Amino acid sequence: MDMDMDLLFKIAGIGIIAAFLHTILEQLGKKEYAQWVTLFGFVYILFMAATIVGQLFDKIKSVFLFQ
Repeated sequence: MDMDMDLLFKIAGIGIIAAFLHTILEQLGKKEYAQWVTLFGFVYILFMAATIVGQLFDKIKSVFLFQ
């Protein structure tokens, strides 16, 4: 349970930081950089989720002895 909350806070933190940077960069007129910041934040969270899904599949394989 502790890992779940930690992961949730990491994802929320990355989202908040990306949104904050996106807003600031758009206010400065750097719309292209703002879009890149948002894209990189999304890709980073996507890789985090892919890692978690990979761990889930490994646990499922170990439970059903599909090694």
